[in-house]
Amino acid sequence: MRFSNSLTTGLVLLCSFGAADAAITASKQTAASKAARAGEAEFRDLYKELVEINTTLSVGSCTQAASAMKARLEKAGYPQSDLHLIVPPERPQDGNLIAILPGTDSKLKPILLLAHIDVVEARREDWVRDPFKLTEEDGFFYARGASDDKAMAAIFTDSMVRYRTEGYKPKRTIKLALTCGEESPNTFNGVRYLVEKHRDLIDAEFALNEGGGGRYDGKTGIYQYNGVQAGEKLYQDYTLETVNQGGHSSRPTPDNAIYQMSQALAKIQAYEFPIEFNDATRGYFDRYGGIVGGERGADMKAVATGDAAAIARIKQDPSMNGMLHTTCVATMIDGGHALNALPQTVTVNVNCRIFPGHPAEEIRQQLIKVIDDTGVSVAFQSEPEQAGPPPPLTPAILGPIEKLTQEMFPGVPVLPAQASGGTDGRFLTPAGIPTYGVSGLFSDGATTNAHGLNERIRVQSLLEGREFLHRLTKLYAGGR
Repeated sequence: MRFSNSLTTGLVLLCSFGAADAAITASKQTAASKAARAGEAEFRDLYKELVEINTTLSVGSCTQAASAMKARLEKAGYPQSDLHLIVPPERPQDGNLIAILPGTDSKLKPILLLAHIDVVEARREDWVRDPFKLTEEDGFFYARGASDDKAMAAIFTDSMVRYRTEGYKPKRTIKLALTCGEESPNTFNGVRYLVEKHRDLIDAEFALNEGGGGRYDGKTGIYQYNGVQAGEKLYQDYTLETVNQGGHSSRPTPDNAIYQMSQALAKIQAYEFPIEFNDATRGYFDRYGGIVGGERGADMKAVATGDAAAIARIKQDPSMNGMLHTTCVATMIDGGHALNALPQTVTVNVNCRIFPGHPAEEIRQQLIKVIDDTGVSVAFQSEPEQAGPPPPLTPAILGPIEKLTQEMFPGVPVLPAQASGGTDGRFLTPAGIPTYGVSGLFSDGATTNAHGLNERIRVQSLLEGREFLHRLTKLYAGGR
């Protein structure tokens, strides 16, 4: 496989989209891609229903969303014995759905299709459009969860419906897991719950998950690569706390708890964890640099060699910076108890994304060293997660992805990468179910706005991803 600027002859976006129809555009549209658009109206309806069910932690219900998708599968002919709505007794709104399409060869372990159905909070007054109403506009779908992660959840559910209705008989059993709590794992996480309580229902040879995806140039529309996530950083929250006797605000003292915490946070802000590389990140920068070309591409290739000047320039990009080292950032703060009183307690959450190979305790100790103030405690917000080794990208895993990528997106390379953020793969991989982020969903890498305002996904990308994952699952599962 070559990685060069010859990709300028790759895919170019050639058509626009109307509200009723969004064509799949590639360098060529094969008969297979046309055939895969069968049932597009039904898919859009399923996607809309899922997106418009509020599944935020505060007021939403994953159970309602999981039940709605279960009803779709029931209608397609799945027996109750192959559908499992798992709702923790103590958390009635955090339901999870497991659906099973049995394979014909019991010697083959199943494939697991994993997607979370919970979403990050969204306030209507902050958004241009209602975040819980699916809006199609200028070739994009807008809504909370339109991309993260209800796009894949809808695609996987739609595929399970299609497999059943078209009479597909896989050799390898296909399992679907729609889970709750990926966005708020310190409160509840469905994958961790299923691993602990229902391992038999999700046990699999490997899993396909979010985290991967394609990249196209936002200016030219040229498709640059199709990404596969093989490994991710360790997620950990730390609670920083200062405690003070307080007092009347008319009698201020030098040891104000808010000021003390402010000084600690300023030190964390100024500190930068060492730059690190592994095979995935070094390969990503070197290969993607060849694709990008120009000064930026040259910088990326130089980063892979450890060039300090190039690293200084590239890390100005938040996404690139996150791949280069451990990062820690303050995300929530709470302090004081009255407008006219000195603060007695200040607490701050510091969220760290830890480069593979470093235990959470090591990073806690480093934060303590950086703060250098015994009056600021640093504790785990929750029990530290245990990182597993990156899942191996064997020919059996990578081969089908490369084959299908060339069929659907000729000339576009497949790039393995390490995620800067975290996914539920961090619970499955250490549990013995290697989990790979792959979707065939292409974006420009900048305007998806996952977790942010006005989240969106390109209509064309959603439809291409629908075809890609439907066909990729069949390549892994075999059968007819």
